[in-house]
Order: sequence, then C-alpha cells, then structure tokens
Amino acid sequence: MEVKVLSSKLVKPAYNAGAAPTTEYIPLSIFDMVTFRMQMAIIYAFAAPAPSTAAIQKGLAAVLAQYRPFADQIGVNPDDGAPSFILNDRGVRLVEASVDADLVDMAPAKPTPELLKLHPDLEGDLEEVVLIQLTRFRCGSLVVGFTSNHVVADGHATSNFLVAWGNATRGLPMDPPPVHHHKDLFKPRSSPLVEHDHRNREYHWPSPTDDVVGHHGDGAADNIVIHKAHFTKDFIARLRANASVGRGRPFSRFETILAHLWRSMARARGLNSNETSAIRLSVDGRHRLGKPAEYFGNMVLWAFPRATAGDLLNRPLKHAAQVIHDEVSRVDGAYFKSFIDFATSGAAEKEGLLPSAVCKDVLCPDVEVDSWLTFPFYELDFGTGSPSYFMPSYFPTEGMLFIVPSYIGDGSVDAFVPVFQHNLQAFKECCYSVE
Repeated sequence: MEVKVLSSKLVKPAYNAGAAPTTEYIPLSIFDMVTFRMQMAIIYAFAAPAPSTAAIQKGLAAVLAQYRPFADQIGVNPDDGAPSFILNDRGVRLVEASVDADLVDMAPAKPTPELLKLHPDLEGDLEEVVLIQLTRFRCGSLVVGFTSNHVVADGHATSNFLVAWGNATRGLPMDPPPVHHHKDLFKPRSSPLVEHDHRNREYHWPSPTDDVVGHHGDGAADNIVIHKAHFTKDFIARLRANASVGRGRPFSRFETILAHLWRSMARARGLNSNETSAIRLSVDGRHRLGKPAEYFGNMVLWAFPRATAGDLLNRPLKHAAQVIHDEVSRVDGAYFKSFIDFATSGAAEKEGLLPSAVCKDVLCPDVEVDSWLTFPFYELDFGTGSPSYFMPSYFPTEGMLFIVPSYIGDGSVDAFVPVFQHNLQAFKECCYSVE
C-alpha cells in the first residue's frame, strides 16, 4: 500500500473566550507515573461519503479547548524538577495523506505492518502528545489513525475524548465536560494504611533486563503474527454456559473469553505443566474510588491472575475464569487507597523502585490484556455515521491481547492475539473449540 503524505500541521485549541490560558505545569499523578510509557495507536475506517478535513480539523480545535492536555507536552517543572504536563498549547500533529486505491482492496482485516502507514511515524522522540493521520482512499473512504501518549490518558479517558471530538465536529455539546487532574485529587488518608504488596505489583526493583524494551522492527517481531479470533455471540454464550456450570451467577462475557484465551495460549505455547502463567489485567479505579467517569487522565491499576499451565489445561474452564474473577475482585477501593498511601509516601523513590509496566517484545509465559469491550470507540461520529471498522494498530508483542466488540455489532467479539508463527496453528485449533 503506497501512502502519499500531503501535509502536516499543528492544530491548536480554539478557545471561545479568545485569549489562550497562560502556560501551566501540572504534576503527573501517581497513576500517570506508573502506567506504560508508550504511544497507543488505533485505526478507524469511515465509508464514503466521509467527512471533510476542514470539519474534522475545526472539531479537533474545539475539543482540544476542553481536553487541553492532549494539545500539550510532557516534561518537568523548572521550579522543582517534578515530571509534569506542560500546558503550553503546542497542538496536535495532523497529517493528511492519500492512497490511489480503494479501501476494500488495500486495508488489512487485522493488524499487520501495513497499518503503520496509516498513522504518523511513532519512532524517535515525539514532541506532540497526540498525532493523527487522515488518509483518504480513491473510493472516498477515510481512515483515521489516532495515536496518543498513554501517560496522559488511559483507554477510558481517550474514548471519552474521541466521542467528544465527534460531537464537536457535528456542532453538538461536548457534555459532560472532562474532569482534570489537580494536585489534591489523590491525597493519602489522614492515617495512611498500606495493606498490599505494591513493591511487587505496580513497582519492582531494578534488574539488568529493564533496558530491554522492544520496538517495532526489532528482530523478535519478525516471527510474530497477529491472529484475529472472531467469537460469535452464540459461541460466547456456549463458553459462558460451560464455564458457569454449578455457579449461581454466570461469569461475565469478558471473564469467560479471557479465561478461554489464557488456556488456549498456554496450550499453543506448549508450556510445561508446572510453569506459572500470569495475566496483567487493567482495572479502572474511577468507580472504586468514587471519582467521576469523566476524569481525564490515568486511573488504572492491575490485577495479576496466576495459575500453572497444568491447572489451566487439566482443570475445566471454570477454574481459569474463577481465578480471574477472584483476582479482579481483590483490586477494590481499599486496594486503590492502599496504593495511593504507598505511592505518596516516598518509599518507591527512596528504595529506587521502578514501575513494573514496561513494554516488551515477548511476554511468554505471561499474558497482557487490553479490554475495550466497554469503551464507546464505535460512537465516534464526525457527521457521516459510525466507523465501518475499528481496531488497534500493529503491536507485535507476543502475548499482548486486545479484546474489542466486533464491528458487526451483533454482540460478537474480536480478539487480536499476537503469537509466534510456529504456535499459530496450535492456537487456532484450540481457540475455536468450546471444550
């Protein structure tokens, strides 16, 4: 696929009051500090007739006035050296491009290296927090490649921004407005109580492998393919019934699908029966901490379900689902408050601890999952309707799963699963079996 770049510009916030606010330095929150330092990238496709670039750009400028951190930069406060958001209205990088072919003939159905051409280059030091590419195809279709720095916002916050961007483009209210971080939002309790082992969950001690961070194009990625597993609504119902036998309340759709994928990967990888596999699973703290759903930033910690390969494969699906359910339940409001008390105590800095959320090329025998089942990504509408499809970009990290609602809209689910090429056939053979 030959993509021709036509222009590149910075889109700055358009403030109704006229004059822009002065530059501010807002310290990163304790949740921003422990999250992944990476650029997330997603791909949208809109069928013809697609919205105009002028309308999209105008809506972007309007929404940035409310979601100002996406138009700014990450740096340090010169007064105290604290990692901070620099609210300076640098702007969002907007790239226009074209492809002299029809989208149906060129766009891959699953993440491949070709997708990297549909959003701006993410290699090197990026000056902007958000980079967007609008690629128009000969048939009139539009692909929107959206990338944002995870340190600024988690998936929940980013999906809220995208819906608001569509509303702004259509001239609709961007309600409710976002709630931004301030220094007193995550204060420790008057009597701090650290009840959990945060040193071995959100943090870890430095090791020689900490600098081994994977990038697109590294050798390890050459043997990794991303399989798109499509689970129909009927298949999911049968999985849930199988997993929930003898249980008063059935497992959730997410718990069931993840348990099934966890077992399928253990089998496809050929893990030894006594080898332990762990899942890194995001848990949203907004409801657990009583914070508004409109909070714009990061408010995520992780659950870490663990099981031996022998237990995963020799015990029924119900066992894996129960392990996931129990571990997520433990990451409750009390757990989040314990983390706040620990993260604000200065212990991590004093002991030289590092965030455990780091990017790697290979996670085997472990798994990491990003579930977007509840995010309103499909509600992005620039005025010509919902996207025809949506998916993550190409992230060739073995074991990093993305679970999203299918674009079909019938309750089916797509899982994007990076596996080693030599494990692909074995994974296919077990991931489509209810047994």
